[in-house]
Amino acid sequence: MEPDPRIAAVAIGRNEGARLRRCLASLQGRAGRIVYVDSGSTDGSPEAAAAAGAQVVRLDLARPFTAARARNEGFAALMQAGAPPAYVQFVDGDCELQPGWLAAAAAFLDGHPDVAAVCGRRRERHPGQSVYNRLIDREWDTPPGEALACGGDVLMRGAAFRAAGGFDPGLIAGEEPELCVRLRAAGWRIWRLDAEMTLHDAAITRFGQWWRRTRRAGYAYAEGAAMHGAAPERHRVAHTRRALIWGLALPLAVLALAVPAPWLALLLALAWPVQVARLARRRGDLAEAVFLTLGKIPEALGVLDYHRTRLSGRRRGLIEYK
Repeated sequence: MEPDPRIAAVAIGRNEGARLRRCLASLQGRAGRIVYVDSGSTDGSPEAAAAAGAQVVRLDLARPFTAARARNEGFAALMQAGAPPAYVQFVDGDCELQPGWLAAAAAFLDGHPDVAAVCGRRRERHPGQSVYNRLIDREWDTPPGEALACGGDVLMRGAAFRAAGGFDPGLIAGEEPELCVRLRAAGWRIWRLDAEMTLHDAAITRFGQWWRRTRRAGYAYAEGAAMHGAAPERHRVAHTRRALIWGLALPLAVLALAVPAPWLALLLALAWPVQVARLARRRGDLAEAVFLTLGKIPEALGVLDYHRTRLSGRRRGLIEYK
C-alpha cells in the first residue's frame, strides 16, 4: 500500500502501550508523514513510536499538558519538516484507524472545498467490557451529515486549521468543538460521514472513572459557554443549563424542602425517575437513561469547578479518568 503524500497524521498519547502501537500501525502505509506527540510517558511510548517510523515530539514538562497543545505541537512539527500537508489526520493514541477511512475522507474533502473537517463513526473496542464502555459507544453514534463539531479523531484541511490558529492550548477538554465554532464562523463546514473511522479503547471499568470523565464534560460545557455562549452561537449554553438544573438546583431544592415541606420535596424528587422513564422511552436503553440523568450531578460539579477556578485566577489541571 502506497501512502498518500497529501495526508499527514498527528497521534497524541501518554502511556498508551499496546494501544499506541496499534494506532501507529494503522497509520503506516496510509499517511505520508506521521508525528507522535508524547505527554510525559514512562512506558517507552516515545521509543516505540520512533521504532514504528514516526517523528517523535516530547512535550516540555515545564508547561501544562493538554490534548490541544499536543495536537498543535504535532502540526507545528509537520510544518517544520517540509511543505504544509493538504490534509492532517488527528488521532488519539488509544484509537486505531479503520482501513479505507483516510481514502474515503480525503476523497470527500477533495470534492467539497468548503468543508474544513470530516469525521466518521468512532466505535469502542470493547463495548461489552462494562456498561460505561457501552454507553460511550452509544455516545459516539451521531448522525451523518453536516455537523456542528468533530471529535479528537478527524481529518482536517491543513490550510483551514492553520488559518484558524489551531486548537486553544489552554483548554483541558472540549477543544475540538471550540475550534469548530471558529472554523464555522470563518465560513467553513464540518461533516460527518457514514463510514467507519476509528476503534477507541476507553477502558472505563469503574464508576469513579465514569464520574471523573462526566465531571470533565461539565467543566468543558461551562468553559465553552463562557467563550462562545453569546448569540447566535450559544455554544454549550443549553448543556450547561441542563447540568445546573438537574444536577444542582433540583437536588438543593429537595434537600431544602425535606424538613419544612417533605411532601413537596418528594414530589420534586420524582422528577428524576420521570426523566429516566422519558429518556428510556425515547432512546430505548434504560441504563443509558439512568446514567444520562445521574450524570447531571458530576456535570454540575464540573460547571462549578470551572467557575471556581476562573474566579480564583488559577489554572485547572487535567481531569483524567484513566
